[in-house]
Amino acid sequence: MKGKLGKFLAVSPLTITIAVTFLVVVLFFFNPPFLHFMELKTMDLRMVSRGKVQPVGAVVIAAVDEKSLGELGRWPWPRTTMARLVEKLKKDGAKAVGFDIVFAEPDENSSLRALGALEKELKGAASPAVMKILERKRSGADTDKALAKAIEKVENVSLGYFFHLSQKDVAHLTEEAAEERLDVIGNSRYQMVEVRAGVKPDEYAFIHAFTAEPNLPAVSEAGQNSGYFNAFPDADGVIRWSPLVIKAGESFYNPLSLALLQQYFDWEPLVLRLADFGVEGIQIGDIRIPTDEAGRVMINYLGPGKTFPHYSISDILSGRLDPDTFKDKIVIVGATAIGIYDLRVTPFSSVYPGVEIHATVIDNILKRNFLQRTAWTSLLDFLSILGLGFLIGLVLPRFSAVRGLLFSALILAGFVAVNTLLFTRMNLWLNMVYPVIVILAVYVAVTVYRYITEEREKQKIRGAFQYYLTASVINEMLKDPTKLKLGGDKRNLTVLFSDIRGFTTISEKLSPEELVHLLNEYLTAMTDLVFKYDGLLDKYMGDAIMAVWGAPLDQPDHAERACRTALEMLEELRKLQNKWESEGRPRMDIGVGINTGDMVVGNMGSQMRFDYTVMGDSVNLGSRLEGINKEYGTSVVISEFTHEIIKDRFFCRELDSVRVKGKKLPVRIYELLGEQRDADRFARWCGIFEQGLARYKEGRWDEAIALFRQVLNIKHGDPPSELYISRCESLKEHPPEGEWDGVFTMTRK
Repeated sequence: MKGKLGKFLAVSPLTITIAVTFLVVVLFFFNPPFLHFMELKTMDLRMVSRGKVQPVGAVVIAAVDEKSLGELGRWPWPRTTMARLVEKLKKDGAKAVGFDIVFAEPDENSSLRALGALEKELKGAASPAVMKILERKRSGADTDKALAKAIEKVENVSLGYFFHLSQKDVAHLTEEAAEERLDVIGNSRYQMVEVRAGVKPDEYAFIHAFTAEPNLPAVSEAGQNSGYFNAFPDADGVIRWSPLVIKAGESFYNPLSLALLQQYFDWEPLVLRLADFGVEGIQIGDIRIPTDEAGRVMINYLGPGKTFPHYSISDILSGRLDPDTFKDKIVIVGATAIGIYDLRVTPFSSVYPGVEIHATVIDNILKRNFLQRTAWTSLLDFLSILGLGFLIGLVLPRFSAVRGLLFSALILAGFVAVNTLLFTRMNLWLNMVYPVIVILAVYVAVTVYRYITEEREKQKIRGAFQYYLTASVINEMLKDPTKLKLGGDKRNLTVLFSDIRGFTTISEKLSPEELVHLLNEYLTAMTDLVFKYDGLLDKYMGDAIMAVWGAPLDQPDHAERACRTALEMLEELRKLQNKWESEGRPRMDIGVGINTGDMVVGNMGSQMRFDYTVMGDSVNLGSRLEGINKEYGTSVVISEFTHEIIKDRFFCRELDSVRVKGKKLPVRIYELLGEQRDADRFARWCGIFEQGLARYKEGRWDEAIALFRQVLNIKHGDPPSELYISRCESLKEHPPEGEWDGVFTMTRK
């Protein structure tokens, strides 16, 4: 029973999936602000990726733009200009005109001030007739009254105003003054407020205002309707919501967008429905507007600025537009000039004209183009979290790491694509953040679990084989257990052989303990250099070292790594020689041979015991090259195959063309001297040596001897030059039989 319970409670990919998915579901229901903010950002991206959507065509903008400011003067303009504007729009057939501007202060023009001052001076001194004339003139100069008369005359204007939402902003007002301001905007109240029987709406759900900043009383009385134009950006400054209800005192007020729609629909009733949680919905005519409990609607932006037609007010007043431009249109008057600062941040732009936000809300309502976010979409979100979490958690353990990653990426991309498509085609707002989180979280959790459990198994394998195989081979075996099979693969690799010169003679001079200590010190230093350049230490053969680059791990620069190792071996050997001489120990020299070519690499041996090694003619040639150093008195010899790969990075001199024992075809060999940056050290005498080598191959013995002697004058005791002088002398005395090909045949290994 205990064993079964232990198995039941044991951690597995399924239990991890359940735990992670449950945690994401909890987050979904609590919806922390940070994750909610991320969801809004994904909504912005979906909206922008959808591209521009054409509006219904009922709303246009009369813009206070740079052109108008240039022609009509700086802002604010005289109220008579605005009076001319409303009259002109009425004449051109506009059905409703709204002002995204508030006329809160009297228009104090110079004529009015002069007449007022003159009236004050003449008061009591001038005749009643003169005073009457002054009164008439002053009345004619009152531009506020002129605007009020124009608005009253056209009967199609909705005025804009804004609410004060902070008590600090209205601290200077008395309670009576605040109430008077609300009375001025009385035509902005919802006349029809329906509350379910026996229900008291939650007051905390509403947006509350303390009072308004209305238009001048005379202007307000002249207007047919009014509405507020407050903007409520989210924490990141982006305006995504439009509040359709604000409560001030005991009344509920509508925005400018709904005020204009009322006029456009010939005064269809505007109905506000309340429930215990707050706002249940808003209706105008037969259009039901879905809102949240605060009465906000999410703005379904159609595109960047100027998605709606913009007309410069100077063009309107001068009659430069087609007479039918505004026929039966809703015209919103607002500022778009940068200097007036009525610019907002939206998903499409950080400098979006605020007046177009009202136009967008109106267009959304006219087209019923609302983003759908209801209880059933929340249920769909919940099911998506569960389904995607369990899909990843159940399928992932059945795949390899790479396939699991590809599968998870495919599911993630597919979900994002479907989510975006539903938003673009159906205005369906499905949550993107939490399903993506559950995909990533389950993937990471299951992958970490698999890594931990598999790493535990790998530790067991390492513990069992670390004394028999090198670490790199073990790692390859852990990545791909099939590599434990006998046999190998043919690959292009580089092999290095090194050997101590005269090791037998040295060993006779030392006790066994001293010999072992000296050999271990030498092999440790050389092995460290092999590992420094990620080489595979194939084996030790007494005092000899065999190393391979390019296996078991792929190394495109395997020839370069081997050459760098050889050069550093010589540098390290010089340090050891100085140390041994100071300790009274014998001096040791080494020879290194390097070859690059196709080799068979893999596990060689029997079913009971095998070794990871390389085999083939290219390996044998590398071993022969190490021995060739004895013939030429050199330290590092490389084949023409290695030289062809590394010649741009390392400086070499050609030594000879040789036919090694067991091979019929000759191989050109080179002495590795250093890196190309050190070429100045070798270039002069190497150039002369190569000229001598060319004469040697041509059979011009005396010329070759002269050139090799020049080398010895520069580089005293150069063994290859001395060797060639000896060869040339011998060939002069005993000329070669047959045709001379310049190839030297090795008779020993």
